[in-house]
Amino acid sequence: MNEQEQARLKVFLVDDHAMFRAGVRAELGVHVDVVGEAGTVAEAVTRIVQAEPDVVLLDVHMPDGGGRAVLEAMRRTHPQIRFLALSVSDAAEDVIGLIRAGARGYVTKTISPEELAAAVRRVADGDAVFSPRLAGFVLDAFSARPEAQLTDPELDQLTNREREVLRLLARGYAYKEIAKELYISIKTVETHVSNVLRKLQMSNRYELSRWAADRRLV
Repeated sequence: MNEQEQARLKVFLVDDHAMFRAGVRAELGVHVDVVGEAGTVAEAVTRIVQAEPDVVLLDVHMPDGGGRAVLEAMRRTHPQIRFLALSVSDAAEDVIGLIRAGARGYVTKTISPEELAAAVRRVADGDAVFSPRLAGFVLDAFSARPEAQLTDPELDQLTNREREVLRLLARGYAYKEIAKELYISIKTVETHVSNVLRKLQMSNRYELSRWAADRRLV
């Protein structure tokens, strides 16, 4: 890795919160070259191609499909670019979903700048990197019931936002609380719940809660 360190790795940031991007750029920029950033999926796909980074730091939950949508758009045409998920979420479903989509690792936003720089270097070297607790999710998924956990047609038909709403609903949040948590209107929450019920062919939130608990989404 010495030669790559001397050349300085090129890193691209994808996150829909500008202040968070600025913080990461300032702290990570000591260790690597931050060659670009984006706040939406469309911006990310275009700018990543232009910047040609070694590693993309990718948020999970953003509008228009989030990090998974970026991965799915890029992995076939630019397989040389490695992706490391950097998210506030530590839910098993998010971790497995991003790894399935092609991410080389997944760390949470509580990580220190030094640890993040080390994780970026390891991903650039081809290693898989996870925050300690999250590594267990991946091991479980590959060892216990790999087909059930890595390929779930019912879950795959839900959008990222629908999954977020489902998880909060299963945790007992009221519609008003979900709206506040996700910065959306109550009417939008109702629409998402309706869509989830229809897609999963269920009739009420209690059935959804049991379904989510069975898949360890809560």
